[in-house]
Amino acid sequence: MSQDTPSIVRRTALPQSASDPVVTPIYPSVVYRSLDADALDAQYEGANKGYTYAREGHPNADVLAHKLNGLEGAAHGLITGSGMSAIGAVLYGLLKSGDRIVAGNQLYGRSLRLLTQDLPRMGIETTFVDPTDTKALQIAITQDTSLVLLELVSNPTLRLADIETAITSAKAADAIVAIDNTFTTPRAYNPLSEGADIVIHSVTKLLAGHSDATLGYVGTNNAALAQQMNDFAVTMGLTASPFDCWLAERGLHSFELRYDRAEASAKAIADALADAPGLKRVLYPSRTDHPDHNKAQHILGARGGHMVSFELEGGRETANAFIRAASDIPFAPTLGDIGCTLSHPASSSHRALSEADRAKLGISEGFFRLSVGIEDVASLKTELLAAINAAYQHG
Repeated sequence: MSQDTPSIVRRTALPQSASDPVVTPIYPSVVYRSLDADALDAQYEGANKGYTYAREGHPNADVLAHKLNGLEGAAHGLITGSGMSAIGAVLYGLLKSGDRIVAGNQLYGRSLRLLTQDLPRMGIETTFVDPTDTKALQIAITQDTSLVLLELVSNPTLRLADIETAITSAKAADAIVAIDNTFTTPRAYNPLSEGADIVIHSVTKLLAGHSDATLGYVGTNNAALAQQMNDFAVTMGLTASPFDCWLAERGLHSFELRYDRAEASAKAIADALADAPGLKRVLYPSRTDHPDHNKAQHILGARGGHMVSFELEGGRETANAFIRAASDIPFAPTLGDIGCTLSHPASSSHRALSEADRAKLGISEGFFRLSVGIEDVASLKTELLAAINAAYQHG
């Protein structure tokens, strides 16, 4: 190579422009160069804002966190590589051996596994409680409680936690309150404004909305808690992909439109299924036959969410026949996609629980969870009702 030929290996400065891009650029760089050692010191010491190494933060994560902070009313936000890593950042980042958690007994299946199998190895114990039971919450949350972890709307039975009692009791015990707001989203509920200390999201779900990005989010207004969780996330490498952050930001732009459309369709589907022969029950928070209807009205107002759960008469054979008949609705262990998805908790999210433990939660082989999307609602109702009929004809 001629000495006069510039190296194409070294990065060149970006072209100058008098205008700015409308779409956020993707920053895939793992490392960022500094002017000198003093400049690097200034960044690490907080005198100057900048990026050093992507595990410690990058522009796409900060852009997404800023937007989610705005939705949740949070001063500090952390983006992680998944919803479970967000929960990990909270629990492992804030707790130590000897601490005790009070948690709802109807959390997401992997959250239950973390609390029952992984944290005990670290000397952190969990007391599980029915979050709909006011008296049980008051008894469980005591002065030795370090953190309370709840989902406002439970997965997959859509029960409503007594969130007000939980927060009041936790404050009296000087315990941290962390709310997984994935199901309800900030469109329906803002935990921080109601007194919670931490809000958690699987951004993978409704916020990103297209089943093409895996991310988590933790928001808080407590700077000390934010620093502890961020330090743990950086140390453990819970880093979010810049590309996934970019995809989620793009999805977030249509979030409110998608949520409102899916919610309206979910209510219509719940009403249609309620009259279908062969169903033991239909669960949707805004319906008057929901066991927590009054609580749902008080907390969520007119909101009911985009999830509908229902239970067919019969066992696994009937369930399989229904799944096969509803062939245009993807059978997949997820929720929050732009299109409908159907899941079977007994074989997916709650498969790690014994049949007896699932039964205690009301999850049978005939129990399904429908994540409603933005498709034509009339077509969805027709397909679901036809699939129910086909399942019983098969049986």
